[in-house]
Parts: sequence; C-alpha cells; structure tokens
Amino acid sequence: MKTKIISSVSVGILFLTLSSCVAEKETMNEVIDRALSTSTRHALALAHKVEPMQGKLPQTFEGDTLRTNSYRAWISGFFPGVLWYLYENDIKNEELKQYAALYTERVAPADTMTSTHDLGFMLNCSAGNGYRITGEQRYRDIITRGAHSLATRFSPGTGVIKSWKSNAKWQYPVIIDNMMNLEMLADVAGLDGDTTLLDIANTHAHTTMLNHFRPDYTCFHVVSYDSITGKPHFRGTHQGYADSSAWARGQGWALYGYTMMYRETGLTEYLEHARKVADMIVNHPNMPEDKVPYWDFNAPDIPNALRDASSAAIMASGFVELSQLDKSRDSGKWLKFAEEQIRSLASPEYLAAPGTNGDFILKHSVGNLNKNSEVDVPLTYADYYFVEALMRLKKLYHEN
Repeated sequence: MKTKIISSVSVGILFLTLSSCVAEKETMNEVIDRALSTSTRHALALAHKVEPMQGKLPQTFEGDTLRTNSYRAWISGFFPGVLWYLYENDIKNEELKQYAALYTERVAPADTMTSTHDLGFMLNCSAGNGYRITGEQRYRDIITRGAHSLATRFSPGTGVIKSWKSNAKWQYPVIIDNMMNLEMLADVAGLDGDTTLLDIANTHAHTTMLNHFRPDYTCFHVVSYDSITGKPHFRGTHQGYADSSAWARGQGWALYGYTMMYRETGLTEYLEHARKVADMIVNHPNMPEDKVPYWDFNAPDIPNALRDASSAAIMASGFVELSQLDKSRDSGKWLKFAEEQIRSLASPEYLAAPGTNGDFILKHSVGNLNKNSEVDVPLTYADYYFVEALMRLKKLYHEN
C-alpha cells in the first residue's frame, strides 16, 4: 500500500514538473495531443470506476467523494459525450467505444422525458455524438424521440421553450443555458426534414436574442415571461452574483449557442449576435490574463474570486467554431483567444494529473456558488467542452 501511494504522488509530481517545463515550448499540436492523451487516461479510469454502479453517471468529485447521478440529471449526457469524442480521436480504441456505448445506454431512457428542457445536453451530447461517429440507427432514434419530447415545452405565446417550473417568482422562466438544447432540434430537423422543429429552434433563439441581452451584450441568466401577454416580467439571475451581473458560464452559453445557430441555419443575425457577444468576452475588463474567467465577471472579490474552468472550456469551443464561420478579419482574434484558453486549461493549474481529481479531467470549476453547490470542483460538463474544443482544434490543425 505504501509503495502505491508513493508511486501515485511521484507520477503527479512528474506530471506537474514536465508540464511546467514544456508549457512554453509546446506547439499547439503538442498541447492538443498531450491534453487528449491525459483526458483519455482520466476518462477510462472513471468509466471503469463507475461501471459497476448500475444506471449511474459521473457528476463531480467533491470532498474526496465521487458524486454520481442518473439519466434524469441534466448532466447525464456529458460523460458519454467525452468518451465518444475520445474514441473519435483514437478510433482503434475499442475500450473507449464500448464504454461510450455503455454510458449512452444509461442516458437513453431520457428520450421520452417532457419535464426538462435539458434534453439536448442529455441526449445530443451522448447519442447525438454516437450517431455522428458511428451512424447507428439506434442513436438516431434516441435523438429523434428526444427532439420531439423537447418540442412539447415550446409555447407559441411566449416564443420560447420553458426551462423550469413556474413558481411565485417566475411565471414562465427561461434560462440562457436553453440555447444549447436547440442544436438537437436543428439536427433532427436536418435528418428528418421536420421544419417544425427548426422553426421552434429559430423562434426560441430570436426571442432570446431580443429579451436576454443588455446593451453591452452581456446576458441575464433568467428571463421569465408573463404567461398571458408573452412579455418578459422578470430579468435576473439564479446562479450569478446579482441580477445585473454577467454570470460567466451564461456568457459562454450565449457565445456557443448563437454560433451554433448560425452554423445550423446560415442566418446572419445569429452570426452578428455571436460576434458581439464574443467581442464583449474578449474585451471585458475583468477577464483574467490567463483567459479563464472568474465565476462571475462582476464578482465582488475580484481578483480573488474563484475561477470557473467550465466557462473557459465552453467559450473556447465556441470561439474555435466562430473563428471558422466568421469570415471577417476578426476570425484570427477568436482563434487566438480560444488557443490561449486551451493552453491555460491544459496547464497544471487546471489539467489534473492522472490518478488525481477523482479521475475527472479539469480542476477548478464552479457550479452554483449561491447555493454553495459544486464550488471549486471538477465538473463533467467542463470536461466535455474541453475535450470538444481540443477535437475542434485538432481537426482545424490537421485540415491546414
């Protein structure tokens, strides 16, 4: 036992030492390859650990304890998505494929749920990637059912998909995160030619663009609509510092969501909106030098506020895609920012050494600080968007 402990510590020290020494010398390709290799080691170890836990999927590692959840949790699709991306990176690795399929099946029962807006996160990140990579009909069927389940939450009167239940404060609450669930609607519309699904996605995106954003293109976390008039009656936050603040992950959802909607529709209004959100992020006076945001851009204890690696990962993935869709002279600026974020996330400060961090990939994410929930811990969605960003960069570099 003593030998194993010493070995684990030694590996960690070696990882940190080598990473520190080569960080400034590495090419972007070397950063990508190293980070993907480390991510694969983490993901396989975590997959093996959770495999005996019937129906469970990893969520976080907090207080030296692995926390899991079931297919009903909004985070359920991210771990199988990580495995699918890593399998795509190493297509001969049958272990990765088998685990990706195993954990995707654990999420599959969510495809008939109509009680959540998060079906895109749950199903498109898992079965959607499975279908994209393997072409298996089983996965196509899952996202098709999921898209039609999600569509039941759309109200023509408000023009948006309802996020959470009504309560004394919110009649028809919609969160900026919901932009991310539109991709599954658009994907299934493209597969089946169902224009109704794409119309819902477009209407939600357009309505959100009108009501969720301030003049400086920061966004509110929550907008609640009057169920009778269809007009907003509340704009504020649930997870950010204040109703008037810019919650970092919300800004990432906005950047990624409108970039994705431009890719799916070709509508220039989405590209222009994504560019303005991107410009706000890049030029925000409270963006740290290493480009890993504080959990809220307006947190009162900056520069001592906690960082949120999940926000950086989401932004980086969005910036890589925006750099390829935006044909203006700003394209290089978006790519440079993404690369700086990835270099930071792939450094020892955020990328965990193998055998540590509960076998999650990234350290230092913030779930909901207001509720003291998942504070300064690894999060499965941080890992997902980090690996996605790495894969997007790798494809870009290989194409060039």
